[in-house]
Amino acid sequence: MFDEIAYLRDLAKKQLELSKLPIMAERTRLWYAHNAAEGERPMISVEEGHYWKEMAPEQKCTDPLHREMEYQLQNQIARVELIGDDRVTPDFYELKYGVYDRICGLGQAEEAGQVRASDGTAGYHIIPQIEIIEEDFDKVKPTRFFFPEAVAEKARRIENIIGDILPIRLVNASNNWGPSPLRSIIGFMGMENAYISMATEPEEFLRLMDFVTEDAIRLYRWEEENGHMFLNNGNTLIGSGNWCFTHELPQPDFTGHVRSVDTWIHMNAEEACDISPAMFKELILPFQKRLAKEFGLIYYGCCEPTSKFWDGGIETIENVRKVSISPWCDENFMGERLAGKKIIYSRKPRDYMYIGSQAAFDEAAFRQNIRQTIAATKDCKVEYIFRDVMTIHGNGAKVKRAVEIVREEAGSY
Repeated sequence: MFDEIAYLRDLAKKQLELSKLPIMAERTRLWYAHNAAEGERPMISVEEGHYWKEMAPEQKCTDPLHREMEYQLQNQIARVELIGDDRVTPDFYELKYGVYDRICGLGQAEEAGQVRASDGTAGYHIIPQIEIIEEDFDKVKPTRFFFPEAVAEKARRIENIIGDILPIRLVNASNNWGPSPLRSIIGFMGMENAYISMATEPEEFLRLMDFVTEDAIRLYRWEEENGHMFLNNGNTLIGSGNWCFTHELPQPDFTGHVRSVDTWIHMNAEEACDISPAMFKELILPFQKRLAKEFGLIYYGCCEPTSKFWDGGIETIENVRKVSISPWCDENFMGERLAGKKIIYSRKPRDYMYIGSQAAFDEAAFRQNIRQTIAATKDCKVEYIFRDVMTIHGNGAKVKRAVEIVREEAGSY
């Protein structure tokens, strides 16, 4: 009979061995310097979650928890050779959990669409629970926060299997993405209703943004008081690609009790991409600035064209250390705005086009895309974040090759 426990322990030992390699110590050093805007070269990170099943070793475990552990351990081991980016193999096992279910008592109701991605995700249509804010505001309630009881038991089981090899690190996934009051509102209104409300009932929209913003701040106070706010100043991923290595957090007055100001946060308003800069500054920016004061460092943006809202907008938000430069950004504009600043140009190459659109890899076209970024960022600190590729059409080799091309072209500063 196959011994799943012994197998998982062997995988944990392999991960620990990789974490202790000299190259991991060197990458750690480079990340700390990079995030201080004092890096020696551009850093590269690949998010392979959507298509990892196309590359991953075959799973052997049958027990549901064992399969979950196997998946994470296999990933940390195999990706080192298969991808070769600057990710640092952790010397811990990460257990994620959330502390709320339905934002503002509503959450997001969805009608699923056709499954397309290789990881089984699907598009969806939001079913509006609020259409006109003035008429439906009484439906909005404070979000309920809680610690899932099953998490403690799950952590205990994992600890019993591999805890003497890899310590278990709890991660409050509620803080890995967000806050975004606009995204929360769209979750229970739908995009069309939210946009119409911005235009037809702006005062009510501002009232709703205020409620959702204060609800998010209430979450952070609850997390602080109940031990669910964790430091993320090391080998932790948040938002759309930020590895959080920094010596600048926690704050100088830190006494051991973690507060939101001791941590990084990710912030974006990608759903605002079709409103005007003036509407952004009136309806979105004030609430982002209020939330920004709650945190130590900020990674800003995801897929939105941050260049559209930069001047007099995003640039005024405190503690922004990195800005997402998506394929829909004006690269040259942002290169000029970030030149010489302590804000990192977090470039998202068009990897979905070159890596995800077909099995073959057009190396020449991808190389040219990277050269455009290099030309736009001569006086910037840069990182390359590969993400949102849904499938690699079975050709895993092109992922590692893309990383090699970035290294060949970007070199050092």
